[in-house]
Amino acid sequence: MTIKFNKPFFTSSMLLFYSEVCIATFLTEGFIRHTFGDFLVVILMYCTIRSFVKTKPIYIASTVLIIAFGIEFLQLYNLLEYLNLSDNTLATIILGSTFETSDLVAYTFGIISIYLIDKV
Repeated sequence: MTIKFNKPFFTSSMLLFYSEVCIATFLTEGFIRHTFGDFLVVILMYCTIRSFVKTKPIYIASTVLIIAFGIEFLQLYNLLEYLNLSDNTLATIILGSTFETSDLVAYTFGIISIYLIDKV
């Protein structure tokens, strides 16, 4: 593993971040907000890490998936309530507030997608 800037992945991560902000800001319901946003967020995390770290894509994909699953399972135990952040909008957007099995599926498909794209 080495630190090396990767402009295409950095550009992708910036575009994905902008897309996520738009989804979080302008959509409150529906498939794009609740499922596609979760699909994109792991791709965003992957591209962000890949922007600065040069290592095997499977390592990055595995790490991102573990982080995403970890955050999702923390929602099952009301992390925001425990941290006294239930009323904090930014924390709710970043960490989420409710556990959903469909989110785990979206994360998995997102990681598989970006991993396959990166391998090609």
